[in-house]
Amino acid sequence: MDFLRLIEEYRSLEKQLAWEGTFKDYLDLVREKPHVCQLAHARIYNMIRTAGVEEKGSIKNYYFFSTEIFGLEKTLEKLVEEYFHPAARRLDVRKRILLLMGPVSGGKSTLVAMLKRGLEKYSRTGEGALYGIKGCPMHEEPLHLIPRELREEFQKIYNVYIEGELCPSCRMMVDVEYGGNIEKVPVERVFLSEDNRSGIGTFTPSDPKSQDIADLTGSMDFSTITEYGSESDPRAYRFDGELNIANRGMMEFQEMLKCDEKFLWNLLSLSQEGNFKAGRFALIYADEMIVAHTNENEYKGFISNKKNEALQSRIIVIKIPYNLKVTDEVKIYEKLIKQSDLRNIHIAPHAMRVASIFSVLSRLKESKKQGMDLVKKMKLYDGEDVEGFKQKDLHELQNEAVDEGMSGVDPRYVINRLSSALIRTSTQCINPLDVLRALKEGLDQHPSITKEERDNLLNFISVARKEYDEMAKKEVQKAFVYSYEESAKILFENYLDNVEAYCNGAKLKDPITDEELEPDEKLMRSIEEQIGISESAKKAFREEILIRLSSYARKNKRFDYNSHERLREAIEKKLFADLKDVVKITTSTKTPDAEQLKRINQVSARLISDHGYCPNCANELLRYIGSLLNR
Repeated sequence: MDFLRLIEEYRSLEKQLAWEGTFKDYLDLVREKPHVCQLAHARIYNMIRTAGVEEKGSIKNYYFFSTEIFGLEKTLEKLVEEYFHPAARRLDVRKRILLLMGPVSGGKSTLVAMLKRGLEKYSRTGEGALYGIKGCPMHEEPLHLIPRELREEFQKIYNVYIEGELCPSCRMMVDVEYGGNIEKVPVERVFLSEDNRSGIGTFTPSDPKSQDIADLTGSMDFSTITEYGSESDPRAYRFDGELNIANRGMMEFQEMLKCDEKFLWNLLSLSQEGNFKAGRFALIYADEMIVAHTNENEYKGFISNKKNEALQSRIIVIKIPYNLKVTDEVKIYEKLIKQSDLRNIHIAPHAMRVASIFSVLSRLKESKKQGMDLVKKMKLYDGEDVEGFKQKDLHELQNEAVDEGMSGVDPRYVINRLSSALIRTSTQCINPLDVLRALKEGLDQHPSITKEERDNLLNFISVARKEYDEMAKKEVQKAFVYSYEESAKILFENYLDNVEAYCNGAKLKDPITDEELEPDEKLMRSIEEQIGISESAKKAFREEILIRLSSYARKNKRFDYNSHERLREAIEKKLFADLKDVVKITTSTKTPDAEQLKRINQVSARLISDHGYCPNCANELLRYIGSLLNR
């Protein structure tokens, strides 16, 4: 019953949104809300801006794309600021065809689908509302009814610019049915919809021998020619081509460069003058964004053909590379897996991450900078600082690698291999090693890669395995250390006491004998060495800790175990190093005693409650770490 109520509410909302009136009523709407007559590019730009924008450093993050597209903030900023924004301001760029170029499964189709779905929703809001002449097959802007001679005066009164002319169908309707009385012409609210072929069109090339240009520009209705007596009578023509029905919105031209030349010729006039030729009519005005997509090889073939020079100058190319951030690649795989019906299978922590490491490594280009390898580059791109490099070096690295991300392993391949691992009947949980195994097996079935490419990809799987080994050790280390949390805090306080005495040139008092002691250099170094603090750098590190300690004291804040990330990491590593033998024995023994069993159960419980493991993958992880420590 609750769902039936929702249906009733939806139907009620549909009725509320609908609007009908005359052109005279529409002029009142225009005076009150001038945005109702904005052009297609402005509507798309405002739709994207309305969803929200966040500035992250020098890059703008548009929330409109954030639920579906990950890791392409820079590309999307270029798309919005270099194409949609100037197009929305009626600059000449709006007359260009937008061509998205990139490797397969890089997000081109997803981006276009988001714009389509977004326009459908936006046209149902107050900000995105638009109106058309009722009965017009092209959802004509009602302001086109105003004679050209009166438009300058209209702009002075309403402060609205009018662009475009009536389509042949509306021109005849105004003369025949209303005798030229434009104020009586009926107007209705238009809802953009791809399914209803209203303002959103899609053209897909097929066999050039069988495909008709009518698919783009409409066709004669031969059954009515005898009634109306002429092929130039608009009533004997179907204005139902994709260019017709996409007026006021957008048209997706799929695989445009695979299309026969005669279909592309229609785009020359549309992309320059904003109109196209259909049947025996004058040029027909169209207010729409044309977006196409292709891959790099097809584009290179297209620009090498001199016949295409005229169309080349009417295209704006935006490169859509693969994502190069491991964290965002994980989001892509999680999104794709959530769309499946595999709720009963548990995916262990880091399983998606190892697949992402493999993918991203295959897309990166080697740097000429000394000390920079692909793993460091990958971590830097993902927001981590690495030895010898900081985030400030990122811009220089990106400029060095031209066309980075335009090749490599595509998300589709990884999802196919993950699907293979997930769908096995006996599987209840897949762990990172299962994922790496599935990726490796897939290479043997991949016919299109060379031996050199295969060897490179096998190397990336090996690197991903090493990265996982480190992640797994840290995970178990954290779970073990938690059981010894009190020990970690005592070690932390002890280190701070020694650092304070060292920096102040003072001595420590033995709490039992009151004997004065020198700062414990051996203890301090055993902790600092865990995070690579050299002998020459120890003084600066200790002074940094003391400054942080003093800063907290001035603000009446307690400097605790979690106040300094690197120091906490050092303490945990030191404690884990001391516990390594305990971990080794506990995880690898086949017949643990009661104490060992208690510890292993505590660690397993910690992995399950705090780190997202299930009992199955928690035990697998502990066994794996035991084998690593025994090597």
